[in-house]
Amino acid sequence: MRTAVADRPPPLFATTRWSLVAAAGNGESADALEELCRIYWFPIYAVIRKSGRSTEDAADLAQGFFAKLLEKRWLDIADEDQGRFRTFLLTALKRYLINEWRKEHTFKRGGGREVVPLDADLAERLYAPEGEQSRTPDELFDRRWALAMLDAAMSRLEAEYRKSDREEEYRHLVPSLTAGRGETDYAVLAAALDTTEGAARVAIHRLRKRFRVMVREEVSRTVTRDEDVDSEMAALMGALAK
Repeated sequence: MRTAVADRPPPLFATTRWSLVAAAGNGESADALEELCRIYWFPIYAVIRKSGRSTEDAADLAQGFFAKLLEKRWLDIADEDQGRFRTFLLTALKRYLINEWRKEHTFKRGGGREVVPLDADLAERLYAPEGEQSRTPDELFDRRWALAMLDAAMSRLEAEYRKSDREEEYRHLVPSLTAGRGETDYAVLAAALDTTEGAARVAIHRLRKRFRVMVREEVSRTVTRDEDVDSEMAALMGALAK
C-alpha cells in the first residue's frame, strides 16, 4: 500500500514547469534553467538536425539556443497565458534558426559557453532511427517532448521505489511497462520476486497505474489550465503513436 509520503513527488519536481520558466527567466535559479535544458535539449537537437544541419552544427546550434534563452532573457517574455510551454519553445527555436541562417558565423555558436552538457554521440544515435527521418520537424519535436515526459515520470518512479528500498522489485517490474499483451511471463516474474503469480500481477498493475499518474503530473506541469491537461495527454499519445 502506498503511503501519503510516497504519493508526493520529489522536491525537484515540486514546482510547475511554468514556475521553472519564471525562475530561470528572472535569473532566480540556475537549477531551474538547467532542469529546463535537461528536459528539452534533445527535442531541440532533433529539430535542428531535421532542418538539415550536420551533427556538429546541430550540437553547436542547440548550445547557442539555450545560451540565447539565458543571455537575451527570452524566458522573460514567455507568457504562461499561452498555456503550453512546448509551443513557446518551438516557436522561439524556429525564430532562432531563421536568424542564424541569415547570419555569417565567424565564431563558435553559443559563445563557447556550455549551458547544458549535450552528448552529441548519444543524440545522434537517438536521432538516427529510420522512423525519425520521415517526421516533420514539428512531429519530431512533439515526439521527443512526449518521450521526455515519459523519461521524467520514469525517473520519479524509480526514485520512489528506491526510497522505499524496493529497487530490486522495480528492476524486475519495469520491463512490463513496455511489454506487449501476453509478453510478461508471470511465473518467471513471481519466482524472481519470491511471491505468487497473483501478487506479481497486482504489483505490475500498481506500477502501471502509478506510472500513468506520474506521466499526467509531468504533462500538467507544462500547462497552466487544468482543462488543457487532457488535450496535452492526447497530444502525447498521438506523438508516440506516429
